[in-house]
Amino acid sequence: MSGESAQTRTGPMQPHDFWQEIYPPKSFDIQAGYRDFFPVSLGDGSQILLPIRPLSDGKHALASMIVNQASFAVEDALATELAAKLAPYEPEVVAGLPTLGLTLASAVARKLGHSRYVPLGTSRKFWYVDDLSVPLSSITTPDQKKRLYVDPRMLPLLEGKRVVLIDDVISSGTSILAGLTLMETCGIEPVAIGAAMLQTERWRQPLADRAPQWPERVAGVFQTPLLTRNEDGSWRGA
Repeated sequence: MSGESAQTRTGPMQPHDFWQEIYPPKSFDIQAGYRDFFPVSLGDGSQILLPIRPLSDGKHALASMIVNQASFAVEDALATELAAKLAPYEPEVVAGLPTLGLTLASAVARKLGHSRYVPLGTSRKFWYVDDLSVPLSSITTPDQKKRLYVDPRMLPLLEGKRVVLIDDVISSGTSILAGLTLMETCGIEPVAIGAAMLQTERWRQPLADRAPQWPERVAGVFQTPLLTRNEDGSWRGA
């Protein structure tokens, strides 16, 4: 099904329509040109639609995912598949990155049969210590100066355990590297990293620079390309 016919079939996409419905396999041709949405496929072939966010150069764009705005059905599908991909690592504890990674981390921990998870945070409680924090920025909030903290009371849950670190999206790799640095500060090396979306390939080199094994320890439900504008104004994957 082409991008144009798919758009007609679903009707005009409104901002609140994205991430709400799971479509049957092959509902949308991922090679077609799209104007307002980009389809991605889950492991069973079913698809969800992501909004397209043009970049400042006017020639490229990114597909976007905000997991805490997704329907419960979509959230459940993402968590189920990510948990299945992380299960071979035999995780004992799930740690989640703020803010959007917390929603996914909590759901994945439940799917793995855990009774709780460890949320990392950017809000400094009075009992937190600066030694258990690192600077944090992300592609969506590049101008906000934050610090990433782990609650000192949570350390006994992490120490000596097989930890997986989860974020909603891995894009530039900046946020996940901050999470790895914080875990290292705590004396912990996660066994794997998980995300709903791997956005382009930009994250691979920064993680490889950190340690060669990290790109191979990343599990994502789906991956999206850097989109390029066609002559007719539509977008296509590289």
